[in-house]
Amino acid sequence: MDLEKRFELIKSVGEEIITEKDLMELLETKTHPVAYDGFEPSGRIHIAQGLMRAINVNKMTKAGCKFKMLAANWHAWANKKYSGDLNKIQTCGKYLIEVWKATGMDLKNVEFVWDDDIKSQGEYWKLVMKVATNSTIKRILRCSQIMGRKESDTQLASQIMYPCMQFSDVFWLKCDITQLGMDQRKVNVLARDVGPKLGLWKPVVVSHHMLMGLGQPPSGELTIEKAIAMKMSKSNPDSAIFMDDPKSEIKRKINKAYCPEGIIKENPVLEYCKYIIFEKFKDLKIQRPAKFGGDLTIGSYKELENIFSKKELHPLDLKNAVARDINELIAPVRKHFEKNKKAKKLYSVVKNLKITR
Repeated sequence: MDLEKRFELIKSVGEEIITEKDLMELLETKTHPVAYDGFEPSGRIHIAQGLMRAINVNKMTKAGCKFKMLAANWHAWANKKYSGDLNKIQTCGKYLIEVWKATGMDLKNVEFVWDDDIKSQGEYWKLVMKVATNSTIKRILRCSQIMGRKESDTQLASQIMYPCMQFSDVFWLKCDITQLGMDQRKVNVLARDVGPKLGLWKPVVVSHHMLMGLGQPPSGELTIEKAIAMKMSKSNPDSAIFMDDPKSEIKRKINKAYCPEGIIKENPVLEYCKYIIFEKFKDLKIQRPAKFGGDLTIGSYKELENIFSKKELHPLDLKNAVARDINELIAPVRKHFEKNKKAKKLYSVVKNLKITR
């Protein structure tokens, strides 16, 4: 793949790239740059974390990137997930890895790294201290949204350490790119600002879109804060499609989803078409009675937007097609957890664990 194609493929992952110039220079100098992603093990996994993450990883690896995926169990511990029980957190982390195995993620170019392996080393904590002594408390608190919290929330001391650790992880793992959601932007920008002061480099930030939840979005201008409020959330199970949801549950949730006729903006059902279905299928097949226009094959997301905005496609017909295709993509994951003894045992434990915030 030539340089321009590699660049465009990575660019298609990022809703924002800081900066495109830095990304191009990186690709010019490195055939296999290292990309960082991390996940805080906590509970069942939804399609934004499962299907969409696999899509983004596979695009990046196709462009030549090697991924270091951090199983951030110490971060979950700091953030009081599972009341800080590391054994439960680690079990959940193993479950998440089994999900990605079944999604078709390009695991030959992904290395899973556990927090325990890096945070047991004294030199790592020297780096954390360097980050802390070059950052103000005010700026660290502004990074609190990376934990799903607000700057105004009362936080434990461990939660103030969290951004310093995430910053340090990127450099400790020698990553050239941070590939995380838009909600992680503030700590990634901190890494770019403070990294050179510590004699380190400026990682390229490739921030992907945060997939909407199924409910009606709040009113007002779209900001990062609003996007975070809109995103798919485990805390509201009806707003999310989980990777273990049965066919009937997927259909029920999609049928209830916010999808006003003719409205393109902030429409979650259309988002799932854009970020998942058209990434996995060459077209979207609409099945409907002849009296409502008959079957329809839509070849691109742009075409779908055009048809839907003209009210030539009813929301219910779109929802039926989206529920069918999402179920098809999730079916191999359900099968993996039914047939694989190790995966089945992990799931049986995780689904009964109570998550705390």
